[in-house]
Amino acid sequence: MNETTQSQDALRSEARIAHGALHRLRQDLFVDAFAFRPLPPLEDAKISRWVPWLPERLRRWARWLPHLTVGFFSVLVFLAGMADSGPGSLQGLLAAGFAVLVAAGPLLTLFRPVGAYWLSLFAFAVLGFAEVVFSSYPTMYGTLFGSGAFPTLLAVMVLVVLRTRPRLAVEMWLVTFGVAGALTVLVGADPGDLPPVAVFCGAVLIAAAAVRAWREERRQVVETQSATQEERTRRTLLEERALIARELHDVVAHHMSVIAIQAEAAPYRVKDTPPELATSFATIRENAVAALAELRRILGVVRSADPDAFAESDPEAPQPTLGSLDSLLDSVRSAGLVVEAVVTGSPRPLPQGVELSAYRIVQEGLSNALRHSPGAEARVEISYVLGGLGVRIVNGAPSRLAKPSPGAGHGVLGMRERVQMLGGEMTAEPTEDGGFEVAAFIPVANTAGQTKTGGNRS
Repeated sequence: MNETTQSQDALRSEARIAHGALHRLRQDLFVDAFAFRPLPPLEDAKISRWVPWLPERLRRWARWLPHLTVGFFSVLVFLAGMADSGPGSLQGLLAAGFAVLVAAGPLLTLFRPVGAYWLSLFAFAVLGFAEVVFSSYPTMYGTLFGSGAFPTLLAVMVLVVLRTRPRLAVEMWLVTFGVAGALTVLVGADPGDLPPVAVFCGAVLIAAAAVRAWREERRQVVETQSATQEERTRRTLLEERALIARELHDVVAHHMSVIAIQAEAAPYRVKDTPPELATSFATIRENAVAALAELRRILGVVRSADPDAFAESDPEAPQPTLGSLDSLLDSVRSAGLVVEAVVTGSPRPLPQGVELSAYRIVQEGLSNALRHSPGAEARVEISYVLGGLGVRIVNGAPSRLAKPSPGAGHGVLGMRERVQMLGGEMTAEPTEDGGFEVAAFIPVANTAGQTKTGGNRS
């Protein structure tokens, strides 16, 4: 009983496998067999990689090189089919018709690849059947695999595999040699040619399928790497925004605390404070305290992904400003970077968010100089101008080889995010001498009494 059940299960499994194979065969070769699938031109990046020496004008035509190659092959097939025909004779007319039928297959692969296979298989079957009908022309058709239709059919199958998917190699091989076996019996040809030709065609199609699988795998790897790079950039951007939010929390919290304290103290500074005014001050204080609570809650969410964000520094320490620039310069000088600082314009108090962002931009610019340009000299310029603050960090070319840095570009992303947050503009690009320059302008509301005196710090 158990053996019978196991045998039935095995038969069902084999039936399911066979049904699945037939379903895939039907989907690949029969459903929408003549659907329009044009071959796109080559990408400019591939042309530049393959033939970088090609002039720019010729590169536009090089994009259509696969189409021109297949078209030239079709012309050769047509001319080969017309070689033995006599003009004006029945043989010539038949040869012309067969030549057009055979040559149309490769050309059709550019637009309808699976349909091109069926057309080439039909041409092969017609020429094979012609062995019986037109037996008076043995030199024209030769053996079943000796006519020009079969090499063309093989070329079409290779093109179809390269254009579609690897498994079509097996499916077309089975269909083709199934038809070839039937024709061999029908025309009474010698079946001795069938096995070696089948083995040779199988090897060619396997090679084409391997090339197609390699190309597909390479394309997926490139897509995965691109997606990974985009995800890494997006994650870095979110991390930078979280860092900015943590730093600006202290700035905003300070202002809200001042508002709450002043609102609480204001009623005591006015004799006989009207009840309405006292109520308004109380409401202001309550809203300020509620805003502080919300700020702390938001900061807790931001810090939850990085609980050790302030592990290397004092969380109660005030955020740095441009007044702390001297200590930063001393720090990078002790690390071996020769840096000069120049301040132009009249230094004036700026909003804390602007001071903090300017300090971080200078800090990141000098860190990049240390990391990517060892041995180079750097220059920091702080410009107090009408309407804003200018920051410029420039370094020369490195004097020795820099160590690879996996985080390259992320610091620039963070600086750009800070500047854009404050409505400013920033550029970061290499200099002509092999160094690097970061220049940013942060708009600040104008204040009266500004002068244009300058000074230097070193």
